[in-house]
Amino acid sequence: MKWIVSVSLGSSARDHMVEVELLGEKYRIERRGTDGDKRKAISILNELDGKVDAFGMGGIDLYVCAGKRRYALRDALDLARTPQKTPIVDGTGLKNTLERRVIRQLAEDGRFPLQGKKVLLVSAVDRFGMAEALVEVGADLIIGDLIFVLGVPVKLRSLRTLDLLARVIAPIACRLPISMLYPTGEKQERTETKYARYYEEADVIAGDFHFIKRYMPPRLDGKAIITNTTTPSDIELLREAGVTTLVTTTPRLEGRSFGTNVMEAVIVAASGKRPEELTVRDYEELLEALGFEPTVLDLAS
Repeated sequence: MKWIVSVSLGSSARDHMVEVELLGEKYRIERRGTDGDKRKAISILNELDGKVDAFGMGGIDLYVCAGKRRYALRDALDLARTPQKTPIVDGTGLKNTLERRVIRQLAEDGRFPLQGKKVLLVSAVDRFGMAEALVEVGADLIIGDLIFVLGVPVKLRSLRTLDLLARVIAPIACRLPISMLYPTGEKQERTETKYARYYEEADVIAGDFHFIKRYMPPRLDGKAIITNTTTPSDIELLREAGVTTLVTTTPRLEGRSFGTNVMEAVIVAASGKRPEELTVRDYEELLEALGFEPTVLDLAS
């Protein structure tokens, strides 16, 4: 049995474990939250190094991307450098492959038309592949990085503008503690509504679920959500808020969609390669073999 562990800076209340069979082999897939405690995360990584087949790094990205540049987060580098034997991934590989593929699939098969829809992407530097794909399929993209990451209530309307701003801001912002940039620990269980107007003007809200949940207003009637990690309680929260459609880019395993970092760790373990050896073609072939497909849930019925 292959053993995958996601060590997350997120809330331990979201911990989960499943055992599934993929490509004829059993996998134990586990998430361990550390409630924002970086030292605890490093301790778990040290304890399990060499014992598990692949680590996912949750609640933080190793890199954020804009244009053709990527920027490393200082806190993430400390975690990524901890394991000496077991490979560790943050989900970037899947965000640049699976999530592009999902947006194109949704647009092509007619299940979820996006052309002309106002799509609020809460952070494009976190999901630049998704951002580019949304533009490709004709969505009217609203970029929320200044709003949701830096607390500056200014929306962006082009990836070019995001790229230019990132060149100035990202080298400085990436040195900040992750808790100043992203909801970690108990912040993942609290919500504020100060950015409600940005949700209200959009037809679709897309991106990291913790950003979406952190600032979502009580009502999202008629809205659709495109995201990744959702628990049964998250789904009920969205249903009660009036969301009509929920798309998760990663498959649901026993009722739970895991984060991209977890599913990328599965791909690394299945490939038998180190993460740096995997090409875009490797990812595409393994996604096809594993049958990873988006899940589209009708919450209105």
